[in-house]
Amino acid sequence: MDVREGFEELYGTAPEGVWAAPGRVNLIGEYTDFNEGFVMPLALPHTAVAAVSRRSDGVLRLHSADIEGPIVELYVDELAPLTNAGWAAYPAGVVWVLREAGHAITGADVHLSSTVPTGAGLSSSAALEVVTALALNDLYGLGLTRPELARLAQRAENDFVGVPCGVMDQMASACCTEGHALHLDCRDLSIRQVPFDLASQGLALLVVDTRVKHALGDGAYAERREGCEEGARQLGVSHLRDVAYEDLDASLARLSDERVRRYVRHVVSDDHRVERVISLLDAGQVRAIGPVLTQGHVSLRDDLRISCPELDLVVDTANASGALGARMTGGGFGGSAIVLAEASDTDTITKAIEEAFGSARFTAPRVFVAVPAAGARRLG
Repeated sequence: MDVREGFEELYGTAPEGVWAAPGRVNLIGEYTDFNEGFVMPLALPHTAVAAVSRRSDGVLRLHSADIEGPIVELYVDELAPLTNAGWAAYPAGVVWVLREAGHAITGADVHLSSTVPTGAGLSSSAALEVVTALALNDLYGLGLTRPELARLAQRAENDFVGVPCGVMDQMASACCTEGHALHLDCRDLSIRQVPFDLASQGLALLVVDTRVKHALGDGAYAERREGCEEGARQLGVSHLRDVAYEDLDASLARLSDERVRRYVRHVVSDDHRVERVISLLDAGQVRAIGPVLTQGHVSLRDDLRISCPELDLVVDTANASGALGARMTGGGFGGSAIVLAEASDTDTITKAIEEAFGSARFTAPRVFVAVPAAGARRLG
């Protein structure tokens, strides 16, 4: 049953429209977004789809086709941060933040279904937020731009749900285009669509979902964000974006705390890695980005310390089996890794990873090819 049919069965009438917003995988640039740095995500074909209609009585009804349970019924006037648990907090947070911004959202009926794997570091929560924001923007005629919708969706996750994420996930879901990676400057939200047609180069980007679930609300993400902010304070800059890569060693020497020093080293060097990847892609040297990806994983593993045995096994096994490069992607502590490989080698690499997981008695991973897809859009 598609979401339109599901909506009709639930609410007894056809929805006013159907919208979709994708998950994302990040090519390079991790934990740099809240430091006002650079990132380079691409949208996945996996989407959150929402059938939505307006209401005028202040009632917000939410239902997920993917989670067993009744319709969640809330009142827009009573929405308050950190009071809603579970999946419904994400669309409810969008309604709350739109109203906080002065938009007269008087209620909605929403039926959602998503193919974005949850807990896999592929931004399932951002997809829920962005699809809700886009639907309400269209239905209520708010006239908000895609970057504005992304900022509001980010605020919903920060202030309503309570996860201090940066803006990359929401911007990727809202603004990516098919066949491209999104070069995003997280300071001013300027974007550049970078052609990323790996198939034409005989290449493929594998996503390996380790099926290890992470929970960013458990404090580990917030602790690293606090450490980055402390590093910026000690270095006298507003954000680590302002620390020049050429001055990194001198800047690190000014930091007394070993933990803060590691976090600063990762963020400044990962911003530099984004710029290196852009330069290589612009020069047509797509295969040369592989080692940069692997360098990024080493930094995430050793400096930020957000990897896990399953992610390290993916990267080590892939590279030993002929991959051009690999790294974990997303918030860490589980989730997914990406592998850049010759298209002809993907079966061999996938088999090697699956066998390595079996030998280690890990849960079998889910492996698929990432094809750069379109961002959020109305389906009908």
